[in-house]
Amino acid sequence: MPDSAGLSVQFVKGVGPHKARLLAGLGINTITDAFHYLPFRYEDRSTFRPITNLQPGSRETVSGTIVSLKAKGHRLSILEVVIFDKAGYLKITWFNQPYLKRTFKMGQSLVVSGMVKQNTRDMPPLMMESPEYETLPDDADALIHSGRVVPFYGLTEGISQKQLRKIMFSIIAEYTADLRDPLPPDLLARNDLPALQESIRELHFPGNADHLADLNTGMSRYHRRIIFEEFFLFGLGLAVLRETARQEKGISFRPKGNLGRALLEQLPFELTSAQKRVIGEIRKDMQESCPMNRLIQGDVGCGKTIVALSAMLDAVESGCQAVLMAPTEILAEQHFINIRSMIGQLGLNVHLVTGGTKKNSAPSADVFSSDIIIGTHALIQEKVKFRKLGLAVIDEQHKFGVMQRAVLRKKGVNPDVLVMTATPIPRSLALTVYGDLDCSVIDELPPNRKPVLTTWIESTKKDDIYAVLRRELGMGRQAYVVYPAIEESERLKLKTAVQGKEAFAQKFPEFRVGLMHGRMHAEERAKVMSLFKKKEIDILVSTTVIEVGVDVANASVMLIVHAERFGLSQLHQLRGRVGRGVDRSYCILIAYHPVGEDARRRLDIMVRTNDGFRIAEEDLAIRGPGEFLGTRQAGLSGLRNADIVRHAAILEAAKNEAFSLVEKDAELKELPFLKEHLDVFWKGRVDLFKTG
Repeated sequence: MPDSAGLSVQFVKGVGPHKARLLAGLGINTITDAFHYLPFRYEDRSTFRPITNLQPGSRETVSGTIVSLKAKGHRLSILEVVIFDKAGYLKITWFNQPYLKRTFKMGQSLVVSGMVKQNTRDMPPLMMESPEYETLPDDADALIHSGRVVPFYGLTEGISQKQLRKIMFSIIAEYTADLRDPLPPDLLARNDLPALQESIRELHFPGNADHLADLNTGMSRYHRRIIFEEFFLFGLGLAVLRETARQEKGISFRPKGNLGRALLEQLPFELTSAQKRVIGEIRKDMQESCPMNRLIQGDVGCGKTIVALSAMLDAVESGCQAVLMAPTEILAEQHFINIRSMIGQLGLNVHLVTGGTKKNSAPSADVFSSDIIIGTHALIQEKVKFRKLGLAVIDEQHKFGVMQRAVLRKKGVNPDVLVMTATPIPRSLALTVYGDLDCSVIDELPPNRKPVLTTWIESTKKDDIYAVLRRELGMGRQAYVVYPAIEESERLKLKTAVQGKEAFAQKFPEFRVGLMHGRMHAEERAKVMSLFKKKEIDILVSTTVIEVGVDVANASVMLIVHAERFGLSQLHQLRGRVGRGVDRSYCILIAYHPVGEDARRRLDIMVRTNDGFRIAEEDLAIRGPGEFLGTRQAGLSGLRNADIVRHAAILEAAKNEAFSLVEKDAELKELPFLKEHLDVFWKGRVDLFKTG
């Protein structure tokens, strides 16, 4: 990569330290950042309209000579200029910009772009107020703000559109000649893509208005080129990770299967055919000499944990340790409780490690010599060492990312990695984020599982809700009531879990009401959950700590208060806590006024379908990939202009090219500049190529 690409924008003409700090707020720190900070719209100012042809209400660009120049009003705060273009006169007014009096001179050529208005006060009959302007230079080609197709950029406080446009003009003029193209010529030709230099120039300062409509929709061939490159570099990194893993020497597991059989024999249910199929796919991977990298996808309640536990037991039986990493203490605790109860008769050691397990000290050595260790991201701290890590299972994978996955793998000698998510990932997203993984889908729910009946109602109809609750509780079933907050907040004015616990205890005095939230100690939460499982609590009032991992078959009602405040994926996860037994279950969404358009859309989708994959597609469409995943966690920060929803077809083509290239040249020896560019793209997230 040429030196100028990484050069700080501070050293660009007209920037300096102060403006550089402002530009950093826009994500523009280097010349490369500036190249990729694309305009959000364009305006054709290439044609100068004769003043006599102007019509009020139209946005026009006009060129003329200053024939009148005067300041007036209080403290001369109004500047009035009249220009003449050999046929007509136009009045222009600026307010509170006294420096312009020093900028303009009589007889000077001036170009203005703005909205034409009727001048009702004096002559001439037409005027513009505070238009963008440019004093016409001797070299007409140097026009920046008019006389061309003009770009408009997203701004930050302290920098005007004209200032940023001028900075960008300087950068494009001075540095694009040094710009080397990382994409091979044959790839560009195959995909009908323009060269990088041409694309950057045309995206920032188009040569003509031929592609104006495409530019304004973000679908020009030059946009396509930049988007393709981002997807290609991301896909290339994933392809290199995948190929590197395949070349590494891993553990070839050869268990007799005794532990796995013992687990299945004590289960009170039969595995589904989908669970059996995925267990078979995992077992085959684990027998290979290269490390496994597999993703398990499945809807809530499909039984991923049993599948993962089966793999963990195979690793333990082969003399290795298995680790399960979850994103929250609550989920890690729940996994620990469930797994320990399921394998209690097998004579294995299971330990729990979370941030709060042992304050200010490393967990004891026996924890990391255990057969199975369950924990949070505390497991990837530097002080954590394992005896012989053979299998790493990562739950709720979308909360972690490529980097965390790589750190956990380094805790062993090329252990197998199994990642799973209860948040179904749309195919377009899976292609991007999990391109380095093989994918298994558990596409079958346990038999006799009835769909949860979902309804959303306004908060004014609480009597209907109480009737459903009383009926279900009267039949010996249990209910969850979920609130978005623990305690009262002056700012948010939300109903809270603490208030809710008191209110439900008063409304249903004949039933036992419990409370659980994230500020309680792990022991307290475990005790409350144990009481609920034993049916010693009828109504469990909670925050979203029960979003994942909690499995109580007798619970038949999920009541979500302030449902308009929850995300779609979160609502679906919460609904998945009920419907786990043979009884009909209900999810009731209470919405408080005002319910916004997006919130209404989310609630309507919840009522329409129980299909997690359809819900995930809708969620992605509503929120976009950054929020759907959490951009930093997902490792999508390199995608500045590419959108995996809008640009799915480009994503597919770029991914195919990336994986095809790595199959031929895994270390990119024939393309050293592309390799260097790829390293910069992925820098700080994961090291793709081993050095030294």
